[in-house]
Amino acid sequence: MKNKAPTHRLAWGYAVLISLAIVQQLLVYLHLYMNQSYTSLDAALSIASLGALALGLLLPVGVSVVLVFVYLVIYFVWLVTFADPNVLVFSWWLLIPANVIVAAFIKRRLVRSARVIERLEQMKNQNPEIDLDTTLGNKDALHDTLIKQSNLARRYSDCYGFSIAMFKIEFLPLVQESLGSVRYAQFLLEISQTIQKQIRYEDHKFFVDRGRFVILCPMVNVEYLPMLTRRIKQSVMDLEVLDKRGNELQTVIKSGALVFHKEQFSKYENLDAVLAALERNTETDLIGEYI
Repeated sequence: MKNKAPTHRLAWGYAVLISLAIVQQLLVYLHLYMNQSYTSLDAALSIASLGALALGLLLPVGVSVVLVFVYLVIYFVWLVTFADPNVLVFSWWLLIPANVIVAAFIKRRLVRSARVIERLEQMKNQNPEIDLDTTLGNKDALHDTLIKQSNLARRYSDCYGFSIAMFKIEFLPLVQESLGSVRYAQFLLEISQTIQKQIRYEDHKFFVDRGRFVILCPMVNVEYLPMLTRRIKQSVMDLEVLDKRGNELQTVIKSGALVFHKEQFSKYENLDAVLAALERNTETDLIGEYI
């Protein structure tokens, strides 16, 4: 409903504007019927009501508000001192400012809609960096982060480094078939939340499809890395997962990791090679140094 609110407001603006136009026409016809005359002043005010629409559409909202206030004061003074009071003359006091305000409102909504469309056009050709199932960074986001981290680690190799680890769901087709699409998506979210509880906020986590989660940990102690991967793997395997029949599903998680070395810098540009090395390391729960 929130996404449709601007469109609804714009539609209401047009409806009010059309209603104002109808009311003005009815008042003109009523004036002609009652007085059998239509003076040059009536014509001028009718044209002014159309000009008010143009002012509301062309002028900034703040200027329009100031002009409306000035008009109300001047017209009221003229109305009580010089004007020949009748329904039509009195109506112009309110209808002309209403035209300005409604036109300014419509213009504001149109400008906002144009900006949204422009932004959507800019985003149309951009690749998303969020996995829709897990709300984690996807493969493209991992590639960008890996390039940045490897450049930092090469430039400041004496004081900066990082490690990268993969956690892979084994027997993935069987898991997907047992859980179904909805439960499987929920399972991925639970894994994501579990991993987040075990890592630092400055660490990065990603989902790179086929049941593979990747974490990238800057400045992590290499001796601490095996303990970290075991703890995460065990925490994920301890999750209570029920299949479509309500039975508990035993899941198997494999892990593998890599520690950045300056000599391997050029190979970190090839994400597929890095992922392949991580996946090979998951077969033996290995923490390797070479891609």
